[in-house]
Order: sequence, then structure tokens, then C-alpha cells
Amino acid sequence: MRETVASPGQVKSASVRTKRSRFFKNFWQFRHLTLMIVPAAIVLLLNNYLPMFGLFIAFKKINYVDGIWGSPWVGFENFTFLFNNGSLWRIVRNTVAYSMTFMILNLILSVAIAMALNEIRSRLAVKSYQSFLILPHFLSMVVISYLVYAFLHPTHGFMNATVLPWFGKEPVSWYMAKEYWPFILTIVNAWKGVGIGAVIYIAAIAGIDPEYYEAAVIDGASKWKQILHITLPSIMPIIIIMTILNMGHVFNSDFGLFYQVPMDSGVLYPATDTVDTYVYRVLMQLNDIGMSSAAAMVQSVLGFIMVFLTNGAVRKINSDQALF
Repeated sequence: MRETVASPGQVKSASVRTKRSRFFKNFWQFRHLTLMIVPAAIVLLLNNYLPMFGLFIAFKKINYVDGIWGSPWVGFENFTFLFNNGSLWRIVRNTVAYSMTFMILNLILSVAIAMALNEIRSRLAVKSYQSFLILPHFLSMVVISYLVYAFLHPTHGFMNATVLPWFGKEPVSWYMAKEYWPFILTIVNAWKGVGIGAVIYIAAIAGIDPEYYEAAVIDGASKWKQILHITLPSIMPIIIIMTILNMGHVFNSDFGLFYQVPMDSGVLYPATDTVDTYVYRVLMQLNDIGMSSAAAMVQSVLGFIMVFLTNGAVRKINSDQALF
């Protein structure tokens, strides 16, 4: 009696039906978890994916008579706005340099603060310190700009009226001296962002099994050795993931930080001008939406490439710690 042998097409069809059946079975089994994802998925769709249809604006010369759909196509003409100006090197240099400095410094400080808070045994003290550190994150840059102005006012500021006289120094016209602003902006950014960044690492450290530390204490390991051999290796995957994601913002800058805090002082442009502030000032004069869209698209594409390159480098070193 001859056995019937299934053809490759029949095998493939059966495999597809099995996978489809397993998918619907799992979907129904975990339907409650799936429903929990729906609100976040809707927000992600509305805020991150639907606006991507507006990319075509970067290739049009928008006018309010014809509207967005009726405005003429201009190809890559809007992109020449960024690449045909003498300030390109300066604004790109400032944007990338500040982004890399902020990313590295904030990472080190956030991890250090998270480790320090983890060593505090008083729960009330930890919560108080966390609240104090997170508070600056919720202040707008307009408020922060006036706080900085209170410190740096030419005559009545805290620095000129109190700190510098203690050291016998002459008052400084801070808003006319560009050499100080790389340090000022770095300090302000760290003060605003380190606290909220530390929360992520505090949560990561809290997930480490206490038995590791207990075994290390039995072996006579000091706190420093516990940090080097237990804490840091345990939170390293989180550090790498956050670094990869932050690389996507290397060509972007905090507009409020670079525009509001220096009070848009023209003397400070060599030290404070970035892609975002430059585009804003120019487009306030030209009133061209297409050019601003082109600039944003260039930043997004470059950030997307940086994420892939960084993830590829991590994958070469340790594929288990790569984001994808």
C-alpha cells in the first residue's frame, strides 16, 4: 500500500495554518495584557507615525493661498538652505559637541547619583533627595533662564555682587563673554537633566539580587569593588540602551536651553548657536515652513543613522547587549 506524500505546498499551507492558529490562541490567552498596550499604541501612532506623512512638506514651497496640498513642489531646493550658508560648520560643530558632552557628563553623573542614593538606608531621606533632584526637570526653560539671569546679572547678579568680590575679582559681563558659555550651558543642562536620568538607574540597581552583595561582603569585597564587579556590570545593559537611544539626538539640541538661557545675545552666537536656534532665527525672517521641515528631516535622518551605527558597533563588541 503506497503512502501519500504531502507536497511542499501542502506542508507550507499547513505550517501557515498552525502559526495562525497559535497566534490567535496566544492573543486570546493574553487578551488582557494586549488591551493594556492599546492606549500606548494609539498615542504612539498619533504622535510618532501619523505626523510622518508631513515629510512631503520639506519638498514643497508652502504658501497660504494654495494650501499644503496645492503648493508647488520644489524638490531639494529647501535643503540647500542648510548647506549653502557660511555658518553650517559652526552650528553643526556646536550641536554635536554639546550633545556629546551632555550625553557623557549626564550619564556619569546620573549613574553616580543613583549609586550614592542606593547606599542611603533611610527611605525618607532617599525620597527627599530624589524629589529635590527631579524638581529641576519640571521647570520650563523660560523660568530657568531667569534663574540664570539672577545669577549672572551684570550688576545685581549673585556672581558679580557676591561670589566674585569674595575672591577679589572684577565683575564679568556674562552675556557679552562667549568663552564662559560652554561651561554655563553644560552646568544648566546637567542640573536640569541629571536627576530624572538617575531615576532610571535607581530602578535598575533596585532590581539587582541582594544575594550578590551579601556574597561579596562575605568574601571581603569593599564598596568600591562591589560597585565595579556587581553594580556596574548589572546595569551596563541599561546604560548601553540609553546611550544608543541618546545617539539619535546628537544632531538635535534643546531649543530652550540655547535660545532662552543666553537671552538670544548676538555676541554669544559663536558659542551658543546650534542648528535649531539658527533655523528658528532665519525662518522667523523668511516665514518658510518648507525650509524648517527640511532642516528637521535632515536632523531626523542623521539621528536615525547614528542609532544604527551605534547599535552596530555595540553588536560587534557584544551582540547580547545590542538594542536590535
